[in-house]
Amino acid sequence: MNFIQWAQSPWGERVPIHVSWGLLWVSAIAALLFLIVHAIYVGYWAKPEEEVAVESDPKLAALAARLPEHISRHSLGARAFHLVMAGAMLVLLFTAFLPKIGIRFAWVKIHWIAGIVLIVSVLYHIIHASFVLDFWSIWPDKQDFDDASNRLKRALGKPFTPPRKFGKYPLENKMFHLAVLCAGLSVICTGIFMLFRVRTPFLTRNPYILGDETWGLVYVLHGLAGVGFIALVMMHIYFAIRPEKMFLTKSMIFGWITRRKYLEHYDPELWHVDRDASQPTPAKSPEAVI
Repeated sequence: MNFIQWAQSPWGERVPIHVSWGLLWVSAIAALLFLIVHAIYVGYWAKPEEEVAVESDPKLAALAARLPEHISRHSLGARAFHLVMAGAMLVLLFTAFLPKIGIRFAWVKIHWIAGIVLIVSVLYHIIHASFVLDFWSIWPDKQDFDDASNRLKRALGKPFTPPRKFGKYPLENKMFHLAVLCAGLSVICTGIFMLFRVRTPFLTRNPYILGDETWGLVYVLHGLAGVGFIALVMMHIYFAIRPEKMFLTKSMIFGWITRRKYLEHYDPELWHVDRDASQPTPAKSPEAVI
């Protein structure tokens, strides 16, 4: 299978013009197979997580007494960014790939407008994450990989050191964020150059700022990022609707998780909760507040 489409330039040079659109189906089918295998594994082989006995653990019960009922997880700004970014990304994917499977419509203008929205939203997110949020909390560190190694050993029945509970973002969230970052920067950087090939109010159309071969590379990178996002979006939606992850999906809507979910899934030493930033509730006793 030829993964890149080639053409001949007016000067007789063989230049790339895009990725093969067959990769669209490769990405979608690969993601679907992953989801099926994961669902079967979780349903039949994975060991259920041990329930955390908050009430019978004096340390957790004492901590629960000091925590509000709702633990803030996502600020309004972060949730607004996620909504806008997700909407722009879905529009970009639909306008890019629907014409390739035979659905014809005037997609170019809708596509570049959605691209502008994506660029603006990502710029906002970079500033917001750098100056308001904990910028480094989403990046993998050595502790994440050590714990992941111990969890794998536990799953394989080998000797292991008991892994810690997660910080605010587990390793799988961090790795997914890294994959989206790489694909997103690729599609944005190449998309900015491609804006010069269409008429917009922002840039003067100039398709000659790059040579034929360089334009081909831009289109190939843009296409690879696009087909990559097909798999990433499918996996993101799948995990968002899984029952055990639903509390995280709700937190992206309402901004908080419950105190019990926090104590069950997260290490207070790795994810410090600021009571003032959460929704406080009066507490009478450890048992009454769990």
